[in-house]
Amino acid sequence: MTASVTHDPTGARAHARAQGGVRIETMPILPPSTADHLPEGVDPARMLWAETVAGGGYTALTVAAGTLIELTDLEGDACAHLALFNAVQTDERLNLADTVKVQWQAYLSAGSLLLSDRGRVLASILADGSAHHDTFAGTSNRRRNEERYGDGSPQGGTPAGLELLTLAAAKCGLAPRDLPPTVALFQGVRVEPDGAMRFTGSAGPGAGVRLRAELPLVLLLANVPHSLDPREQYVSTPLRVRAWSGAPAESDAPEATATPEAARAFANTIAYARLRGIR
Repeated sequence: MTASVTHDPTGARAHARAQGGVRIETMPILPPSTADHLPEGVDPARMLWAETVAGGGYTALTVAAGTLIELTDLEGDACAHLALFNAVQTDERLNLADTVKVQWQAYLSAGSLLLSDRGRVLASILADGSAHHDTFAGTSNRRRNEERYGDGSPQGGTPAGLELLTLAAAKCGLAPRDLPPTVALFQGVRVEPDGAMRFTGSAGPGAGVRLRAELPLVLLLANVPHSLDPREQYVSTPLRVRAWSGAPAESDAPEATATPEAARAFANTIAYARLRGIR
């Protein structure tokens, strides 16, 4: 039927324009102020982005310092594989080894910082209703997905995280070699005394995580099953993304005064941002 109305340019144009008012759940909402499920207490005029990322989908955002980003696991089986870059200097990126080592803690929660390879704070975790996250395993890749599910291509029915993040990176001028190990939000892993990694799953539907960008950021996100998820099926459900304007932390913020390590990381971040004129 589509072919019959699009066999000439006039029909194709009419058909395309007829789709203008169509909305589906997994698409950006423009303007963001018209989205439902706005964060409580946030003026709609401050909204910068509203999107639901489908299971097996991805998104790429570039945000200003101070931007608040809220991720919500709508049905309990989302998994946000997240890569972060300094948008001003994209060779600076999320470093999970330093994130864990500097903070003496491998399990992220409210108050945790996502640190770069330069000892600076890329983002702070302001609130965490999940407590099921992973800094160890990284995202899935095409070869492993094809062993498990039969397909791992970005266009297939069971896409792998690395392939989706590669597409997201390309939209921001980044190459595959730029991708760092990713943090996984909403699906957890615990390390046993013998070193084995135990998959703990999710906290269930409705869990949310709120981040604040402490520098201008490129944020890449793939919503795919965790690489250690033992289920035979490819299980991945929608992830809601909301972003709104705010201000980055100052040196007296609770996140910056919580520990000596945090104080040093924020001092590095603030000095760098002021020197670059981005604060």
